[in-house]
Amino acid sequence: MNLLQKDKQYIGRDVPATPMEIVGAKGNYLMARDGRKYIDFVMGWCVGNIGWGVPEVEEEIKEYDGPDYVNPFYLYKPWVDLAQLLAKITPGKVVKSFRTTGGTESVEVALQAAMTYTKRTKFISIEGSYHGHSIAAMSVGMSYFREKYTNLLPGCEKINPPLNEKAALEVEKLLSHRDVAAYISEPIICNLGVVMPDQEYFDIVAGACKKYGTVFIVDEVASGFGRTGKLFASEWYKLEPDILTLGKGLTGGYAALGAAIMTEEIAKSMEFNFSFYSTFGWHPRNTVAALANLRYFIKKKQTILSHVRTMGSYFENRLRSMNSRYPTEVRAKGLAIGLESKQHGYMIDVMSRCIAKGLLVSELGSFILTIFPALTLDQKTAKEGLDIFESCL
Repeated sequence: MNLLQKDKQYIGRDVPATPMEIVGAKGNYLMARDGRKYIDFVMGWCVGNIGWGVPEVEEEIKEYDGPDYVNPFYLYKPWVDLAQLLAKITPGKVVKSFRTTGGTESVEVALQAAMTYTKRTKFISIEGSYHGHSIAAMSVGMSYFREKYTNLLPGCEKINPPLNEKAALEVEKLLSHRDVAAYISEPIICNLGVVMPDQEYFDIVAGACKKYGTVFIVDEVASGFGRTGKLFASEWYKLEPDILTLGKGLTGGYAALGAAIMTEEIAKSMEFNFSFYSTFGWHPRNTVAALANLRYFIKKKQTILSHVRTMGSYFENRLRSMNSRYPTEVRAKGLAIGLESKQHGYMIDVMSRCIAKGLLVSELGSFILTIFPALTLDQKTAKEGLDIFESCL
């Protein structure tokens, strides 16, 4: 029995595994067991923002000699160091971090906090979006989930793109009933193939949340930590979230860790017995990995963000100049890039051809493909990857 057959027998998956065994990762590349080397334009889906195997980060992680585990109720200095750093660099007045294992748990905590703070139970989110795989996170995600999981949370309204003034006024009308606990969305919707709301949309929505006492949750699990050319995508819209959810690029893939960081006032509403508990939230080793990743990023912040904007323009210009077999829309902000075709299955075919030629990209269903390379990607590798991509269109 080969590895693919064993995987099928023992590993639970939604779809069969891509038949390539990964044995190594370095910089912008993944290495397979058969000796093939793949240019990685997925990076774990917005995870490996600084690239794989950065020596400076790996060395700091290897030097860890602290406890194997710390009870969540005890004091531990690296937890405070990380929370203090996040409070310093995040937008708005968010200051208190709830320690989670990743994005889904961060969203779950955010929704719970919104309910305890407002004493309300309804939520508003964007149709087709994705915020995680817990019951609450799926409830504010795409309506498709309700076809399979029939007992998701009630009272979850969805707003259809385009996210313009008309959509914002629809949100405002729903909020005016004063029974909505929270509005939640990504600032730039990576999970819809990099959909960018109008500035007016967020001006109206953020203002309405404040006016009607609704918690404004911004999900930066995918878009945070430089992906769009700002440290946080919220900065493009001058957003000040009440709660910010983080994951993925927070550790750069060097460990599993997330955070729901919120205002002092909202965090206070969670100060009751057993309101929150996560056995492995901010595991000591993972906390050190997150700190190593963030310190590296912050030290090189201006250089990285400038590079993202420059490289993002290069990608966008190249992609727009390519001749596709079918009409394809290109959407890009920094190195968050989405391509959409109305031809059913075309993007899946493109992705398959790319993999065969040594380039990894990601599809979102039958119509959308995403490109999320490392933020430190060099020009030579970028050109090589885009040349392969163009040959697969």
